[in-house]
Amino acid sequence: MARYPTNGLTLAQANTIATAALAKGRALKLLPLTVVVLDAGGQMKAMQREDGCSLLRLEIAQGKAFGALSLGLGGRELARRSQAMPGFVNALSDLAAAKGMGAVPVQGGVLAVDAAGVILGAVGISGDVSAQDEVAAIAGIEAAGLQPDTGDPA
Repeated sequence: MARYPTNGLTLAQANTIATAALAKGRALKLLPLTVVVLDAGGQMKAMQREDGCSLLRLEIAQGKAFGALSLGLGGRELARRSQAMPGFVNALSDLAAAKGMGAVPVQGGVLAVDAAGVILGAVGISGDVSAQDEVAAIAGIEAAGLQPDTGDPA
């Protein structure tokens, strides 16, 4: 009998990412955060929303993760491209909307990469300013033993 692959982002890793990201947010005294962890296929693997989050934080966090995952680029690079090529990013957003998703091209969408450089998923966080959301995402990804890719050139 055929089986689906099980060598991608694990549920344990996804839960570690979300929990550690929220812990980082509390340590930094950030505003309440929503964390979304998507696997490489764009499916939600974990989500946690702190008490006191404002409306649409889930959709924004998911859009940050989905945007990064869609092009294999961290949120910082997506933000740069949205400035340089707004038509392209608008088309990406339209395509994401056709799939029932959003694409939010700003900091806070971070790819989760294994030691071999394979993208296992993406993390999106929303609640504070995007730069702080990204700090929490990085902490979560590193806590799971993975490497964050923010979209900054190496």
